[in-house]
Amino acid sequence: MAIYLIRKLEQFTKLSAEDKKALERMASLNVRQLAPKEDIVREGDKPRHVNLILEGWAFRYKDLEDGRRQITAFLVPGDICDMRMFILKEMDHSVGALTRLRVAEIPSKVILEMTDAHPRIARALWWNSLVEESIAREWTANIGQRDATERLAHLFCELALRLRGLGLTNGAAEGQSFELPVTQEQLGEATGMTTVHVNRTLQAMREQGLIVLRGRTLTIPDEEVLQSSALFNSNYLHLDRDGRELDANDP
Repeated sequence: MAIYLIRKLEQFTKLSAEDKKALERMASLNVRQLAPKEDIVREGDKPRHVNLILEGWAFRYKDLEDGRRQITAFLVPGDICDMRMFILKEMDHSVGALTRLRVAEIPSKVILEMTDAHPRIARALWWNSLVEESIAREWTANIGQRDATERLAHLFCELALRLRGLGLTNGAAEGQSFELPVTQEQLGEATGMTTVHVNRTLQAMREQGLIVLRGRTLTIPDEEVLQSSALFNSNYLHLDRDGRELDANDP
């Protein structure tokens, strides 16, 4: 069940058959299921293992004392919730389920042993961590500098690229489609907008033909147009493989 993690890491390097087997073994450890709104881990908990999303969507968030919440990331299949958190004494944020989830709980010892034995996996995981940090910087710029339409359009462009790399989008004559199991309230918590503002902005984006949103399915009729409206540059996702990654025959 490591198929999505493998697809994600192979956006950086070609994994060997042994690398893939190691990831499959890792992903089969201590699999548990969670219901929507259930927390995988909460702020203040002592990290005991690494959590890998096998199926479903999750999100990172911070709660304020008065109940307000900021979503800092959406997590999709193949994402690792807290790759390095086991080094710390306690979690500094929470991770919750947006949908029904299947999660693999991986002991830190297994992660360390695997990265020691499989250098391609180790380097791919470094790349993954750097991309996560890059996305966090882009989200900060999104909230701080872009207007409402740009914020939502940028988020949709990012999700489309991330999901396409996992094989989780559907291409058709009318554009790219993917499941978006996120409420308007949650979109607001991710982009620093009120629910009313999100609703009005989505309506305007529909009227402009930038998106089609039916239920939990988002369609982007023209990706170039949406990217232009978002001032979107995909360089922060570091998907442009330029030959520097390890070859599958490297030791």
